Amino acid sequence: MSPVMAVSIALRTLLNQSIDYAGMFPPCNLGLEAALKNHAQYVRSADSWMLGGFVLSIEQFDAAKQLLSEFDPLHTLRVAALGPKTATADAFLDALDDIDAAIRSFARYDVDLISINHLEMLLPPDVELAVLKEAKAILGDLPVFWEAPSDRAQQTIALVAGHNSDEEVATFGYKLRTGGVTADAFPTSAQIADALVTPATHQLPIKFTAGLHHPIRQFRDEVKTKMHGFLNVLGAAVLAAEHRWNADQAAIMLEDEEPNSFSFTDDFFAWREWKIDVERLRYRRKFVRSFGSCSFDEPRDDLRAQGLL
Repeated sequence: MSPVMAVSIALRTLLNQSIDYAGMFPPCNLGLEAALKNHAQYVRSADSWMLGGFVLSIEQFDAAKQLLSEFDPLHTLRVAALGPKTATADAFLDALDDIDAAIRSFARYDVDLISINHLEMLLPPDVELAVLKEAKAILGDLPVFWEAPSDRAQQTIALVAGHNSDEEVATFGYKLRTGGVTADAFPTSAQIADALVTPATHQLPIKFTAGLHHPIRQFRDEVKTKMHGFLNVLGAAVLAAEHRWNADQAAIMLEDEEPNSFSFTDDFFAWREWKIDVERLRYRRKFVRSFGSCSFDEPRDDLRAQGLL
């Protein structure tokens, strides 16, 4: 038997480019140079197929330009750009003009080494449809994930979906925060379930951030609470869309702490009796994009421990 275990096609499909590396953010809090060096190693690793963008705030673009020696045209820096927090719609639009200029400048700095995957940014509570249309005019076809707290998830999802329905190319999605460094930063499974089911009905792209270091939901002493699992969250998002689950059904999957509930073959992904074949899974992943993690090692170590890698 070969010592290198083949990764199932279903696992590859579910996790393809799914981890946006956020090494500079809590709890890792690395410096820019150290995080970029890590990312340069990750893009050369055997697991690079799981790696998405490098989460980089707009304000650090200039500093990053001086630290690109670790990358080459075969191992490029794909950036998940992070915009600043703004409190009002007016400040939001002002910031977008600066963001657009910074993204264009950064991408042009070295076209062989740098590309921008998408932009992520908090959406102020007073943003309305007309403001999103202005945002689209500024940002063009750049994919964007607008973040809002879980208590504004439904309002924000409806707003973004309404905007997308008027566009030929739907480039706006929703970003949900799924944890943090303290117990109170973790939304409940019911809150996440609501935010998974609604985008599915609109075919709205969604991504996640924070707290998804481990494949399966589990209690973690470092945060004194149960952390959501990324297989639970990504899996529930694709299965909810495929089988038109309600939020209660999605929450049951999000609460599952049993690794044996999850099955991956070359033909399908399954949770308990619910299945999705690889072709449909690939389609659903167009709308279930990625999750930000300050560690690229912890997710892989846990997957290996479970015999999946």
